[in-house]
Order: sequence, then C-alpha cells, then structure tokens
Amino acid sequence: MGLYKRGQVWWMRFGHRGEKRKSTRTTNPKLAQRIYDKVKGKIAEGQWFERLPGEDITFKGLMEKYMSEHSAPNKAPKTHLRDKSLNGHLVDYFGKMALTQITARDIADYKVKRRDEGAAPETINNELILMGHAFSLAVKEWEWVRENPVRKVSKERADNPIERWLTVEEEKNLLAEAPIWLQDIIRFAINTGLRQGEILDLQWPQVDLDRKILLISKQKNRSRDTLPLNETAWGILKDKERVRRKNTVHVFYNENGKPIDARNLLRAFYSATKKANIAKLRFHDLRHTFATRLVQAGVDIYTVQKLGRWKTISMIMRYAHHHSESLRAGVEVLDRVNGRVVQKVVQPIEKGVAENCATP
Repeated sequence: MGLYKRGQVWWMRFGHRGEKRKSTRTTNPKLAQRIYDKVKGKIAEGQWFERLPGEDITFKGLMEKYMSEHSAPNKAPKTHLRDKSLNGHLVDYFGKMALTQITARDIADYKVKRRDEGAAPETINNELILMGHAFSLAVKEWEWVRENPVRKVSKERADNPIERWLTVEEEKNLLAEAPIWLQDIIRFAINTGLRQGEILDLQWPQVDLDRKILLISKQKNRSRDTLPLNETAWGILKDKERVRRKNTVHVFYNENGKPIDARNLLRAFYSATKKANIAKLRFHDLRHTFATRLVQAGVDIYTVQKLGRWKTISMIMRYAHHHSESLRAGVEVLDRVNGRVVQKVVQPIEKGVAENCATP
C-alpha cells in the first residue's frame, strides 16, 4: 500500500474490495500524497467510489481509438476495410452508449437484432470478435473499464459447409473458357496456393527462378516465407520472364503494363465459370483446391500447413476432403506390417516341422 512512481507519474496502491491501483495524474510527490490521503479518508468514511474513465467515453469513442491506433497500423489493408464495415453496424447500435453502460444483455439483444435483419451467423460472430477485441484493449491497456462484457455472450452457431474445390475435369473446362492471361493466373493459384492479392502484387524481386522459390512477405500474419515452386508454377514464371516488360516489376500485369485490377480479374473469372457451367466457385477456392489436392495425394497435414502458410493445423482441416482411395494407402500400411509378422511366425514353424521330420 502507498505511493509509487510509474514513469514520471505517481500512482496509489490501496485496499478497497481488493487491491486497487490508480493514477494520481501528477508528477508532484506532495500533491500525490495529498490525493492519496484524501482517498484513504473517503474509504474510511465509506464515501469513496471509484469513477472509471469509461463512464465518460462512448462506444463510438472506443472504436475510433481502436480503428486508428490498432486496426489501421497493425492489420492488412483488406482486414482494416473489413473492420470498418463491421464497425459500422456496431456503432449504429452502441455508438452513444457509455462503455460502462454496455452489458452482456445489451450485446445479446444486438445479436437478435442482427439475426432479424438477416445477417449471417459468421458476420455476427465477426462483429462480436471485433467488439470484444476493442473492449479487451479498453480493459488491459487503456484502463477505461474493469471487464469485457463480450466475453459473457455466446457466439452464433455457424454451419461450416465443405469448402468448394475444383475437380480436374472442372479445371479443364474452366481453363478452356478463360482468356490466356487468366489461364496463367488460375493455374498459378492452384499450384502455389497463393491468395488473390499475393498473386496480383507478386513482383520479380520476389522470384528466384534458379532456386525455384518465391519470397512471400505480404500476407495476413505479416511474416516472410520462402515457398518452393513445382514444375508447373516454375514453368509459368519462366514463360512470363521471357516476355517480361522492362517498365514493370509485376509478374502479372495488363496490356498497359500496369498491375491487374482485382475487380477486372474477378469479372473475367466469374465470366469464365459461368461459361464453363461451374457453380458457386470463388477465386479463393483455388487456394482450397491447392490444399485439397495435396491432402488427397497423401501429403501430410503439417507439410500442407507450411506450404499454404496457415498459422495452425486446425485452420487447414476444413480443406482435408479425403476420397476413400486417398485413405487406402493408410490402411495398406497394416498389410505390410502384418506380412512381416506372419513371415516371422511362419519361418520358425517351418523350421521346427523340418527338424521333427528329419531322420537320424
């Protein structure tokens, strides 16, 4: 109990329904002592009630701080844009409420409202995740409130349908309907597992054709990874390198030598899927195809995780769509083991029979 310094500011440590720590908001030790003595006196008289900053800060204020100080500088541009979209619904409902007023019941009511509006369970959950993260910072780092009310609210139950992926026949039909520039991108996506943005942003300094590798530095987890290339992906890059324009560093570009716009890519992609009569296929499903084909070919999950650069094994389990034939190799291992066991047992038996039948 008593006063202590945190940086240049004096803080109080005292007992009141558990140990409390509170800033005196001053660098003057004498003033800090007077503030501390006053607080102790009010506690003794039963007149001290801690006032939290969150009583004067609205949810809109919280989210403005979160978006500017956390989301914008720490997340990928596309993720930040998604946060802005999710935040719009949250602020419309909670914006004017003080942080200390928001309860688990309020959040549960918000879930019902969003459900009635037709929002998908996954969308509602993403909104709650964003809200919960902002409240966690308000509790741990900004010390605006004591608890995170989102933690008391259950998430929506979301169905997880099998991810869409291309069969070999569908791939053949899709390529037949796609323009040549799009054919290269589709084949490259299937053979590398790169995301749409990673492909469109790919530049020649990231490519090492001699070693058959790519350096991936712009991705969700902000890490740098080295990705090996198979012959198909390597061949696409070799062909691109032969006709490479000097006025661009991008591997995939339009007729003007500029990076391909994502909207133009998707417009051409969905046109090709329609002509090929392939339903419900997104560009991101080419990444699912990459992972699914590896698993079905017998590549272990850990290797698939590293090749696709997923953070955890659990993140790629949804891509592991096995055919019964792809599992056959697993059970056939037992045949080889059983064969060795039988051979070891039979040989001693045969030797014993031969010895018993031998005449002196």
